[in-house]
Amino acid sequence: MKQEAPLHALSGYLPDGTFEQVMAYLTEYKVHLTVTRERQSILGDYRHPDRKGGHRISINGNLNRYAFLITLLHEISHLTTYMHYGNTVASHGKEWKVQFSHILKQFVGKGFLPHDVEAAVRQSIQNPAASSCADDDLMRVLKRYDLQKENHYLVEQIPLHQLFRTKDGRIFKKGEKIRKRYRCEEVATKKVYLFSPVYEVEVIAA
Repeated sequence: MKQEAPLHALSGYLPDGTFEQVMAYLTEYKVHLTVTRERQSILGDYRHPDRKGGHRISINGNLNRYAFLITLLHEISHLTTYMHYGNTVASHGKEWKVQFSHILKQFVGKGFLPHDVEAAVRQSIQNPAASSCADDDLMRVLKRYDLQKENHYLVEQIPLHQLFRTKDGRIFKKGEKIRKRYRCEEVATKKVYLFSPVYEVEVIAA
């Protein structure tokens, strides 16, 4: 289910003081913005103009204000990259990284973000990840501002061999860390999956 976001309502999703700067981008490029319910695999999405219409961006509406802003700026960076290069460059290549870093810089040093979020964003500006949820340090800080849910933790916070449930109801056992991710076995199928350390799961009590 998608919800069309009246532009005046957008301020409720954003950190105080950022609405006008965000609106300047959305207005300049005539962006059709949609706020969606939570999606498992993505936080936001950009679609370039085609026969169906102009620039379209969708953002998950369950994100906290700081995560919503950074995800929206991520997608706007795809838009500006498309405006400069069309479809001739890699989706998250150096051209996009330059655009994203440039846009992020417009929102730091102005008191819009808590100190820990601002520090993580400044670090991200140096070399942006392909998505905000692929930047573990930034994601870890942003999650501090989520509403806390009972028995929900990041994979990196739970003990080895702990059983946990993912958002789609599947049950896993936490295994060893392999480079940057955790090797976890799905209980029902015995298949092994790699989990981000900052993926949120529900702990199953013994």
